[in-house]
Amino acid sequence: MNGKNRSDVYPGLEVDIVLKKDQRTGKTTRGIVKDLLTNSSSHPHGIKVRLTDGQIGRVCQTYPK
Repeated sequence: MNGKNRSDVYPGLEVDIVLKKDQRTGKTTRGIVKDLLTNSSSHPHGIKVRLTDGQIGRVCQTYPK
């Protein structure tokens, strides 16, 4: 899944996110979702989340269990 729909992203899910500082390069960071920060049901650039380590970025790829 691509992480653009809020219904596909939930706490505890393993995801790849793009941090704000990495938007130009597209470098991704893998982690576990702690909080969903986007309130709308979808977002064209990915749902914004906070990882368990505190990093914030937009989901570009999900890894469901």
